[in-house]
Amino acid sequence: MTDQATTQQAGSGTDAIPAQPGPRYEDDRSVIPGAGPAPRPGERATLRLREAGTDTDTEADEPARYAPEWLQLREPADAFARAHDLLDPLRIRLANLPRRADGFIIHDIGCGTGSMGRWLAPRLDGAQHWVLHDRDPYLLHFAAVASPRSAADGSRVSVETRRGDVARLTADALSGASLVTASALLDVLTREDVDALAAACAGAGCPALLTLSVAGRVELTAPHPLDQEITEAFNAHQKRGGLLGPDAATAAAEAFSEHGATVRLAPSPWRLGPEQAGLTAQWLRGWVGAAVEERPELAEPAGRYLAERLEACAAGELRVVVHHSDLLALCRPAGGAA
Repeated sequence: MTDQATTQQAGSGTDAIPAQPGPRYEDDRSVIPGAGPAPRPGERATLRLREAGTDTDTEADEPARYAPEWLQLREPADAFARAHDLLDPLRIRLANLPRRADGFIIHDIGCGTGSMGRWLAPRLDGAQHWVLHDRDPYLLHFAAVASPRSAADGSRVSVETRRGDVARLTADALSGASLVTASALLDVLTREDVDALAAACAGAGCPALLTLSVAGRVELTAPHPLDQEITEAFNAHQKRGGLLGPDAATAAAEAFSEHGATVRLAPSPWRLGPEQAGLTAQWLRGWVGAAVEERPELAEPAGRYLAERLEACAAGELRVVVHHSDLLALCRPAGGAA
């Protein structure tokens, strides 16, 4: 499949994500399709790396994994969680790049509704051109419409959308890139996928900021005897089919290091309290549901567990810490400079 690209200037005058055609998910007892950290059986990331030359026509027409409602629900928690400590070394690297007339070129892989751009673009100085990659045309539309208009210093931000799997995410495809970003993506890739991503970034000499990879650790108040068992079952579910799941950040750090990059890891936990009850409830259903799918014998006790946790959530008594990791890989600039 040939990527379909459209280019437009960011800034529609609204930050709202437009409504998606089709059914809405207003019953808070149901799970938004694609919600929670668990993929449906046999599904992969919204956008995945593939071997060059692979026929992607069939996959490009598959339903997307993530619903806009879920991405919008989690966006505030994502923004609060991302590791701000990684921004200063990234800014230093970008400031040392040769100045381009069109500004920094930033590729956002698996962009969803564009939350990474809305978070990062206003925190960086200088003109920016964002290349947003996703295979879902609805999500790409939302990402373009709700993208920021200006950088931290008021410089112009523009957007280009590309639909399709990143079958051609090679060093050549990233030639001229200033930065590659992704959010909540690494844990739904395989080790081969991550190796390919690291090789492409290293070959192009561009840094990568890869945020919100699940770490496999969850803290809920008050502790419950089933917490650990459900966590272990969920983590096993996340690693089905060779996916990295909670090993993603470590595997990515190793892959980038092997390609000569300087790698920094930082925690980026969701901290969910009464103000995030809607997100917490959806996350709980996805988390427990994946554990039961992995270990069906948990169904009865996990059902009671989920009901108790949801009751505490509705009463404003539940607090949850969902641990994630952010990674900044500073690849050697193209040409071999230190």
